[in-house]
Amino acid sequence: MNTSTTRPVVGLVGLGIMGSAMAPNLLAAGFEVVGFDLSPERLQVFQQAGGTPATSPQAVAQAARIVITSLPSVAALHSVVLGPQGLTAASGEGHILVETSTFPIEDKQAVRDQASGWTMLDCPLSGTGAQAVTKDLLVYASGDPQAIQTCGPVFNGFAKAHHDVGAFGNGSRMKFVANLLVAIHNVAAAEAFALGIKAGLDAQTIYKVIADGAGGSRMFSVRGPQMVANHYEPATMKVETWQKDMRIIAEFAAKVEAPTPLFHATAPIYNIAMAQGRGAQDTAAVFAVLADMARIDLPASS
Repeated sequence: MNTSTTRPVVGLVGLGIMGSAMAPNLLAAGFEVVGFDLSPERLQVFQQAGGTPATSPQAVAQAARIVITSLPSVAALHSVVLGPQGLTAASGEGHILVETSTFPIEDKQAVRDQASGWTMLDCPLSGTGAQAVTKDLLVYASGDPQAIQTCGPVFNGFAKAHHDVGAFGNGSRMKFVANLLVAIHNVAAAEAFALGIKAGLDAQTIYKVIADGAGGSRMFSVRGPQMVANHYEPATMKVETWQKDMRIIAEFAAKVEAPTPLFHATAPIYNIAMAQGRGAQDTAAVFAVLADMARIDLPASS
């Protein structure tokens, strides 16, 4: 393990939309970032940004005491943490795993129970890939309080704030609440644009006026420009990835017996976006779905 006190080392496994945005901010904050991804192209971009590529998650953990994971699936989490060249195969003590992905709590707990010698934190992030670029993220940190305190400087390196929300799993619970609102507010913003444009208002004017008033929301502000331009690539959150998050929230809400009628009302709009071949586009593309339903002529999508 690297014990340098002049430039702390942070590990990062998963260099997709979020990981690739977090790395430059950690580098700018003075950390050395050792990273791994299965994609050679992503590793190359990471290296060009100043990161140090590793050959496996195990190699990342050999270099860094604190390792952040941002992964696409539960299977990937199992492989990265528990696989033959996974994080737990590394030698040394005192490792902390900051798991930022959105997965069912039970799946994270199962990995935590098997990650011998590691302190695993459940730390989902609030914010899009575009917000990650500008450090406009919140960390919902849960788990061992001492480990959360130790990771504070790292959180400050890639996020605007972090909250210790208590016992392991509370980070995910808070993320489910946040994502429920994101799902609703995103479709609400799209519906408002469709109504205004159908009524003869200019899209840019709608964005400028509504974003400043009581009817605005963070999703209206963040995704509004994409809706105005009818431009949804590159995605800051892909529709196909969002489908995974929505399933997790729906299952969690059913388990705790909480009614979520507005959340469920948004699901068909995202499903239509998938059916239209928009899975790789940003979730702002729900506006294109509603515009099509309203027979609105939009500028060509790109």
